[in-house]
Amino acid sequence: MKLLFIGFIVCLSSFTPGNSFNESTINGAWQTQEGTMEQVLLLSDGYFMHTIFDKVNKKFIQSRGGTYQFSGNNLDATVEFNTIDKDQIGQQLKYSFVIKRDRLTSDLSGKKAVWNLLDKGQGEISGTWRMSGRMQDGKISYSPPRARKTLKVLTGSRFQWAAINAETKEFFGTGGGSYTFEKGKYTENIEFFSRDNNRVGASLSFDGKLVDGNWHHSGLSSTGNPIYEVWSKESKQ
Repeated sequence: MKLLFIGFIVCLSSFTPGNSFNESTINGAWQTQEGTMEQVLLLSDGYFMHTIFDKVNKKFIQSRGGTYQFSGNNLDATVEFNTIDKDQIGQQLKYSFVIKRDRLTSDLSGKKAVWNLLDKGQGEISGTWRMSGRMQDGKISYSPPRARKTLKVLTGSRFQWAAINAETKEFFGTGGGSYTFEKGKYTENIEFFSRDNNRVGASLSFDGKLVDGNWHHSGLSSTGNPIYEVWSKESKQ
């Protein structure tokens, strides 16, 4: 199973040698597919999430994520969660990469792979968000940042959330797919869900708005329970 993450190394090894790059160059959603097996990589605000799944057969395979920063022509990543290899959590990994015409390519693993750009990470609510508050008894209750956290990465068209604790190396769940945000209505189309594959194919709609830089959304959760959540931008590491 760990060999499947070769695709992640492949995707982070692609930018034309000698070219400079920055957040605006790499931010966004990237995808590669072999048969029904998909790999999607999201990069936003210095955080990445990479997941392997089979949407057609409703199978979640694995996921990992963490922080990253640029160093010369390399991308340095620090893993915060890995659904199949806890030992990788906390490790710092270095990758070189090349990009050309909205495609990532590499033969680092010995097998050439091509990743296509799905979007450039631009959108009204794009970024990396941490759940920071909930509505309880008609009043919003805020929580300070802590090791156990739920993050959601949003690019221009894709989303993924993950509930994790990097300090204890615990993983509580993740889900993702495509989304739209139009006229105050935020809609998620689920393509993978680690807790329940039967959720794949479902769409969830919420009322959403930005208030003082925080993202508020309310509606019904995947289990049908009413929710009102507040999300704040995750500070860069």
